[in-house]
Amino acid sequence: MENTYTTGDLARVDYVVSRDQENALRAELEKRTDAEANRIRQYLAMPDLSRTEGSPLHEIKDRVTTLPILKNFDHIDIPEILGTDILFDLFDFAPDHVARSKSDTYYVDEKNVLRTHDTVMWYYYLNLPEVKAKIAEGKSLGVMCYGKVYRKDEIDRKHMNIFHQMGGLFLQPDSLGIMPLDELKKVLSEIVQSTFGADVKYQFLDDTFPYTDPSLQIEVEINGNWVEIMGGGMPKKSVLTKMGLEGYNGWAFGFGLERLAMIGMELPDIRLLWSDDDRVKKQLKLGTKFVEVSKYPPVVRDISFIVQNIFVPNDFFDLARDIAGSMMEEMALVDTYKNDAKFGEGNVSYAFRIIYRSLDRTLTNAEIDTLHKKLEEATTETFGATIR
Repeated sequence: MENTYTTGDLARVDYVVSRDQENALRAELEKRTDAEANRIRQYLAMPDLSRTEGSPLHEIKDRVTTLPILKNFDHIDIPEILGTDILFDLFDFAPDHVARSKSDTYYVDEKNVLRTHDTVMWYYYLNLPEVKAKIAEGKSLGVMCYGKVYRKDEIDRKHMNIFHQMGGLFLQPDSLGIMPLDELKKVLSEIVQSTFGADVKYQFLDDTFPYTDPSLQIEVEINGNWVEIMGGGMPKKSVLTKMGLEGYNGWAFGFGLERLAMIGMELPDIRLLWSDDDRVKKQLKLGTKFVEVSKYPPVVRDISFIVQNIFVPNDFFDLARDIAGSMMEEMALVDTYKNDAKFGEGNVSYAFRIIYRSLDRTLTNAEIDTLHKKLEEATTETFGATIR
């Protein structure tokens, strides 16, 4: 059947999903004094840069949502704390998927986590009464979502455990035909050109996601290198069925706003996106190459310790963030060594190299020595480690 794909009959509506359950979970968090609860409260309190005027992430959001092909899509604002049954089970994440690990995802309790991907908006959108009414009438659907997501991650200049995603979903009745993958490619092409300019070189490659099939990724050429910036695909019928939707097909996409912003401005450090320094903020404009306002010297320290082999580096990175915050630019694993005779059975030696560097001032050796000593003490207390 000939495809009659069009978004012209969509009319944007903004939806905000109820926060009642999330608010109850936040109230329970406020009663706790453990380190994980403290850091989760801190992360939730950080601003959503995709909704912050003047941020380049907000600018990307505006450029994408006003594209002719997307401007009439609904917008949905979803909870930041949600159940694993929604976030993982509904979206076909395998039982052993790494995202389910407590060393990869922030668990508020045994059943609820900080959201790790914005694709979960499918569930909330398709369960809105107004959308269910549209489905009953056989209407096409289009929706976009953006905001903070949370994943435990390494510490370096390109990664943070809090970042921002943006995603879109278009669905049409099967009676209109099966959506060709080329329609998604057209949408992604427009997004890329809106961010990097009409002359940007890009290419599509096959990819794999739990909830789309077929799936693809898009890469752009930056300074002679190909860099992955976003992915998408056709929503699995099995996933839509679990959300109560039958007889529809379409396309979906998602991407990290920080990655596009950093590439577009040649930004050397992800922490700069959060800077309050006016010399930095005035440069954070898409299409403007960032120029270092001042290169404060790094202070390098090593930490090595012996710990039980159940130790997970991501947990150590979270501890380091608690201690050093934004003064830690990078933490790199430089060595692991197992020697039962030397360290005892079931123990492993880890060595990390840390680069301390402030974005706005020169750090002294004395203050870093104090900070580093605090990290050593916390490592011993938290992981039962022996500092070497």
